[in-house]
This record gives sequence, structure tokens and C-alpha cells, in this order.
Amino acid sequence: MSSSAADAPQNPPQTLRLSWRSPADRWDEAAPLGNGRIGAMAFGGPQGRYALNDATVWSGTPDGPADALRDVLAGGAGPERLTHVRRALDAGDVRTAEELLMTFEGPYSQEFLPLADLEVRLADAAACPARLLDLDEAVLIETLQVPGGAVCRRSWISAPAQALIIELTADIEFTASVSLTTPLRGGLSPRHGSGGMTLDVVAPIDGAPLHESSIATPLRYADDDTGFDAFAAVAVAWSTDGFVEVTPEGATVRGARRLLIALSTSSRAASWWAGADEEWRNASREAIRDLATAQADAAAHRDPSVLLSEHIADRRRVSRARFAIGGRRDGIWDVDRDILHGADPMLKATVIAEFGAYLLASCSRSGNPPANLQGIWNDQLRPAWSSNYTININTQMNYWAAPVLGMDDPFEPLLALTEHLARNGTATARELYGARGWVAHHNSDLWGWSLPVGGGHGAASWAIWMMGGVWLTHNLWDAYEFGGDLGLLRSRIWPLMRGAVEFSLDWLTPDADGRLRTSPSTSPENSFFAADGESTALGLTSASDLLLIQALFERALAAIAVLRVDEDELVAEIEGALIALASVGVAADGRLREWSADVIEVEPLHRHMTPMVGVYPLDTITRERAPELFDAGVRLLDARGPGAMGWSWAWKIALRARIGDGDTAASLLDEALTPFDGDAARHGPVDGSEWGGLLPNLFSTHPPFQIDANLGFPASIAEMLVQSHAGVIRLLPALPSTWSEGDVQGIGVRTGLIADLAWRDGLLIEARLHNDSNEDRIAVVAYAERRITLRVPGGESVEVPVQELTESVPSAAGGRHAR
Repeated sequence: MSSSAADAPQNPPQTLRLSWRSPADRWDEAAPLGNGRIGAMAFGGPQGRYALNDATVWSGTPDGPADALRDVLAGGAGPERLTHVRRALDAGDVRTAEELLMTFEGPYSQEFLPLADLEVRLADAAACPARLLDLDEAVLIETLQVPGGAVCRRSWISAPAQALIIELTADIEFTASVSLTTPLRGGLSPRHGSGGMTLDVVAPIDGAPLHESSIATPLRYADDDTGFDAFAAVAVAWSTDGFVEVTPEGATVRGARRLLIALSTSSRAASWWAGADEEWRNASREAIRDLATAQADAAAHRDPSVLLSEHIADRRRVSRARFAIGGRRDGIWDVDRDILHGADPMLKATVIAEFGAYLLASCSRSGNPPANLQGIWNDQLRPAWSSNYTININTQMNYWAAPVLGMDDPFEPLLALTEHLARNGTATARELYGARGWVAHHNSDLWGWSLPVGGGHGAASWAIWMMGGVWLTHNLWDAYEFGGDLGLLRSRIWPLMRGAVEFSLDWLTPDADGRLRTSPSTSPENSFFAADGESTALGLTSASDLLLIQALFERALAAIAVLRVDEDELVAEIEGALIALASVGVAADGRLREWSADVIEVEPLHRHMTPMVGVYPLDTITRERAPELFDAGVRLLDARGPGAMGWSWAWKIALRARIGDGDTAASLLDEALTPFDGDAARHGPVDGSEWGGLLPNLFSTHPPFQIDANLGFPASIAEMLVQSHAGVIRLLPALPSTWSEGDVQGIGVRTGLIADLAWRDGLLIEARLHNDSNEDRIAVVAYAERRITLRVPGGESVEVPVQELTESVPSAAGGRHAR
């Protein structure tokens, strides 16, 4: 087994590269590049199209959430009406409760938008060059044939340089043209001296999602100079040994042997996101434009080899994990032949795990907004579900892998979004529900939207859900548990957890027997048949509400203890609430009960696995702690069946891994990695009747495309190989029988340790634990039915005595529900 990532050579001789045999004709064939702020889908070929995004270019305004809250309150929503809702539910009058709750809905969260299109056309180039995407170095490499020779084009988006870099080099002279356009409002201006050009872009101040078909103007721009100026700028600069001719439409470079192009962006929204007091309001368009120009100019006039080395070093720091399931990793893998239609499930698992890590590092970096429903890549003016933050599973899944893979920098934007949400959600909790703390529902956006959405007609099954903020805090707790950073817990995570605890304490309400429950309550996007025979989602406390709140309370007590903060009153409240909290039940058919009574589900094969949240990603339901609920959860998982769409697959794989069912997990992964051969632009049904799969560029689709599955796969695969919940590090807890050999390195385990391990013939042969902290750690390590306790000194590594764990173990692979 190789050494840990910390000991690996800085310039390994080989890397993992994906290969496509031809340029992209469609967006879902293009290769994704990104630095967390700038995203590009690179089509390759002679046309050299780059479909561009900026993570801060959304519809809407910073004041949108506060304005919507004011309007909802003016319509009669608030604590008094909430009391009427609860009385109606207690009386069994679900229809009155539904009608009243419609007044709590704001309109909709805003949309993530396309920014621009850059084309770098190479004259007289051949039509079908291959593309190579290096996942380790985050560089797209092409060799294009032109008369008399070849041109090498390398493309990458650098976080240190804050720019898209396109380098063209050749031994013969070539001609290239550069153009820049936007689907939004804007105009292109050549800059003085022929050294570049700048594109001004104005985003709409309101964007309605596709399902809001009654909106007369779905993208509405400001009609005067008052209010928020949604301005952004795209700047392109170049350096070349050729002759440059600039026109109002772009530029042409002739007689060149080298051409370096740098593109950067700037926006008013980026200044707002960074929290620059009120400076973002007063910044002139010229200042925003000048920032993009300065960044592009600085990059274009640097040595390209230095730019590339700086970029590669930065990307190698982002993730420490490395997967080699089946022993094969480095090399060039043809996407169509080896992955989409390949026969090696271990290679496919390796590539999809590494691709997920690559995507997260590309679409989420500190200082920027987090990965949305499409990461950082979108070419639609009205994207599916607004390409927003859907926080009843999708945003959370985007970040499950981050702490496991040691991706601290890509994780930070989720923490920043949660802080934005908490600021708006504090007013929402107080004014709408009369509660302390802060609340968020199922949708959010760049501006920290915290209200329910739906505009008074959104179905309660998705709009009326008050646990979005609570669930996000569990992602934050994972960041602490895997990283062990007490300073981060104290300064940023605990204040957010505390606010979510306060809201939960006030949101709970006693039933007739004094048991604390949630009312109103839904189980995300699922529904059942009410007493009148019609469907409803409302009224019965869901298991997921109780499990999310229980885990939050328990983790809050753990945080208070480890931080040694003076929270005696809060501790007393939490402990009292935990004692009185209603219990999750088991239905008459033996399944974990999704609601607080046995009901007939409208969709028995529902895609959301929210009642299983206590199994994964939480650990409130384990075989040791709650065996009856654990077994009931397995029965529910069995009943929900395989398949569906990408993110549901990723969750089911993780759940199968958590219960030790490696073979079924692998089977689900194989399903999820099947090529999608339908219409990728069509919105497929969400009831599971049609399955999704992988697009030609390995994006996962329902359809349409969402990135949550791609980002969830590495977490699910890692869960099959290493687990660390409930105080035990489990090695190969759900190894499929088909994964006969492999090694993985740099996998995070709670609290603050890093694991490397290797296996052959389905048996563990080597394992090592690393402790990067200054404090000694005690680790309980389990393999199959054996456990040992190890001390891992601060700053050191310890070999796990595998022989002690493997004596008399016939096989660790494939056992259904193995421990």
C-alpha cells in the first residue's frame, strides 16, 4: 500500500485522466472546469467553446428575503395563525390547516444563471481531436491538427490566479479568434491597447422557476437606476507573439506560435457575499469592471508554466483522499469504453469517486457560494428547480464527502451559506413562528432565502418543512468530528448549532400526553392518504423531524461539554426535551414508521429516504443502540427498492453501506453508473417510474442533470470501505464480494484521524492511522467481529495490527448486513 497523502511525492509520475474521442456537440458532453467561483464547460475542438458561469451571478437581490417576509406577515401569517394551524391539526381538520399554511409561503427562491460564452476558434483545425481531462491536476488537454503541424491547447481555471487560463502553443504559426457573448443583458467593449476586452453583464432582479408557469415575465430586469444594480463583468486578456486585430465583435490573432488567454470575472453580488459592509452597494460599475480586468491582465502576463504549477499545487492541497479500488487508478481511461460501457466495476467505482472529488474541488472553494443543484455549471436561463439550494437533502448530500475526503477548503462555502441563512432565518423564526434561534425551510439561494416557498399554492409536501436549518447543522458537526478543529467549532459551528437548538426547543409542542412533537410536520416530498381519502403530507409528526432534532440535541450537549462553555440553562432545556421527545415507531408491517401513525403511502417506492436519516448520515439508529428500529429501517429500505434518480441512488448506497450490505450497495452503484440513453433535456417523472443514469460527460441525471449524486457517490463509496460512527472505526464494513482488492488512502475518520487501508482477495491486509493534530487520540478499530484499541500520538502514524483483527476471519467481503 502507498504512503499517506501527506507523505506522497509532490509530482507523481502518473495521474488519472478521462478521455473523450471527439469534441462535445452538447452541453452534457462538455468537460467541467472550475475554481469555486468561475465555472466553464469546455466543448473542445476547433470552435473552442467555453460555457461560462460565475457562482455569484443569480437573479434576485440581497433585500429579497426580508421583503418577502414582510409581505407574508402582512398577509396574516405569524404566531397567532400558527396556533390556529395546530388546533386544526389536533382536531383532525387537515384541510383547514393546509389552507392556513398557504399564507406562510413566500414566492420562490432565486435562480442560478448562465454568465457568458467564450469561443477560442482555431482556424483550419481538424474536426475530431480527443480531449483529456486530468482529474488530479484539473487541466483539460487537447492536441488539434492544423495544416503543417499541431497546436496544443491546455485549459484550466486557477483559484490562485482567479482566472480561466487557455494556453495554445505550436511549432508552426496558427490563427485563432476570440469572441465573448452573454445570454443576459450586456455588451462587449475592446480595451485600449488591443490587450483584451471586457463584457458588461446585468442579471435580472427576479427569476421565476419553470414550475411557476403563470408568471408573465419569468426573468425581470430592473427598469431604472434605483435599488440593486445586479452588475457583473467578464474580462479577457491575452499575451502572444502573433499579431492581434481587435473589432467590436472580438479579436483575431495571426502568425502566432504561442497564445495565452486569461478570463476573470467580478460582480456586485460577490462583494455582498464577502460581507464587505455596505461597500457593495456603493461600488461603481467601473470599479467592478476594473477588478475583473486587473485579475485577467495579471494572469495573462505571467509565465504559463508558473501559472500551471501554482494551480496544480493548489489543487493537490484541496483533497488528500485517493481511491484505487481494484488496484487500477492512474492512466488514461476512455469514458465511453472504460466507464460508461466498461466491464470492470472496481475501475468504475474508482473513477466515479475521484470524479466526484474533482467536481467538489471545482465548484466549491472558500470565499465563494457553495455548490448548488448543478454545482457551478448551468447554461439555462430557467434551469431545473432554479439550480438553487434544495436543503431537504440535495445541498446536504453535496457536502457529505467533504470531511471524509479532507476537503476543508471546499467545505467552507456551506458554512458561509448557513451563516447567511441564520441571519435571515432569525427574523423568520421570530416573526413567523414566535420562536428563538433561526429557521430555514426546503429551498434557499445566494441571498439566504429562509421562508417557505410556493407563493400560496406550493404543496405542503415540499414547501412546509421547518428542518432545513437543523439538517445543515449536522453537516457542520461532521466537519468538526472528522477534522477535530475546536477553534472552528467554537467560533462558527457552535453559534449556528445553538440557534438551531433554540428554534427546535420552541418548535416542539406537547401532545395530550405531554410528549413533545412537531406540528405542523411533513416528511420531505412524501404524502399519505388522509381520513377523507385524499392525499396529504401534513399533520402527523414525521420520524425525520424527531431524529434530526434528537441528534441535534445530543450533539449540542457534546459540543457544550467539549467547549466547556457556560450553558447551564440551555443544557437543562435540552435534557428535559430529550426525555419528553416522542419516539419513532415501528409500523404493523415491521417497517420503520415514517409518520407517527400507520398510514397508506401515496408513493410506496418514494425516492426520499428521510425516515432513514437516523441510520445515515446520522447515527441515532444503529444496530447496537436501537436494534428494533435498526431492523425496522432495513425493512423500510428493502421495501423502497432499487433505482430511481441519481441522488436517491447515492443515498441508498450509503444506507446499504451503513447496515453492512456491501453487495446490494455495489449493485445499486452499478445501476447508478449505467449510461442514460433517454432525452437528457426532458424532465423525467420523480416517482421512480423512470430511472436516470450517467450522461456522456459522467454527470448524473434524473433527467435533468443534478450534481448531488456525483458529489454523493464518493461519500457512499467511502462508507463501504471505512466507517467511524458511534465511537468505532470500522474497516471494510461493507466490502462487496466483487471488489476483491484495492487500497484507499487519506479517508477521514472521527475524530480527527486519517485512515489508509488495503485489501486482497476480500481480506484486509494493511491499515494505518494518521494523527495530524497535536493531541493524542484513542481509536477503537473494528474488522469483522474483532476490535482493538490503539493510541495514536499527536503528529504521528500508527500501523494497525491487522493480524490481531484477521485471525480466524474467513472473509470480510460481501456479507449482507455484516457488522
